[in-house]
Amino acid sequence: MNLNDYLHLDGAPTIRELRRRMAEHGSAVKSDAQIRQWQHHYAQRVPSPLNCVAIELATEGRVTRRDLRPHDWALIWPELTALL
Repeated sequence: MNLNDYLHLDGAPTIRELRRRMAEHGSAVKSDAQIRQWQHHYAQRVPSPLNCVAIELATEGRVTRRDLRPHDWALIWPELTALL
């Protein structure tokens, strides 16, 4: 599931709440605007590997690292290819 779809689910957290949850998992996102850029793929921006992991954990696996970085996730996390 992509980040935009997740944030539009009934009962989904606000962007501010998602940022707070991400911080609990080691992320240091400085603003809600940064998450909105990832949500809408503004200028092709994608989260850093650290932020991808934080999003995956904050969304309880509903938005995965593979969803967030479809073109290079296997290069960053090759161990995940064994889980397919």
